[in-house]
Amino acid sequence: MPTPKHVLFICTGNTCRSPLAEGLFRKLVAGRDDFEVGSAGIAASAGTPCNPESALLLAKRGAELENFRSRRVTAALLDRATHVFAMTRGHLQALEDQFPQHSDKFYLTCEFADIPGLGLGADLPDPIGMGRAAYEETAAALDLALPAILEYIARTWRPGNGSDHA
Repeated sequence: MPTPKHVLFICTGNTCRSPLAEGLFRKLVAGRDDFEVGSAGIAASAGTPCNPESALLLAKRGAELENFRSRRVTAALLDRATHVFAMTRGHLQALEDQFPQHSDKFYLTCEFADIPGLGLGADLPDPIGMGRAAYEETAAALDLALPAILEYIARTWRPGNGSDHA
């Protein structure tokens, strides 16, 4: 059995962007036993369901998250993770401030893809309260970022030592 890669997506509350990324990435790696995918939030309240707009987008794309509940990022989650993708530089900085021992696992979600209107290595804006179009834009950005993440992991993965940060 291949060595599993444990991919974790991070946003603020773990209800909009990171669950959307989690669901879409799960769909991208469906049928593969070498990936585990999750999400968490820097300031998440435990147990909140996925935002209805994110849930609707996931369902429309056949990427539902069953029984999803938000959770706060913890040292235990980061111990297990091999790759951690933050939605913004602010999230990345918060992770580095709180968990410096894991900084070699931290990346921006859009670090490997040039997102139209945002650029390469851009922050992924928070769509909360902005209506369906903002969620669609977030999903479109993730449609470009997630395959680039998968390709980066495939190119750099070294079993036994986690990820290699560029």
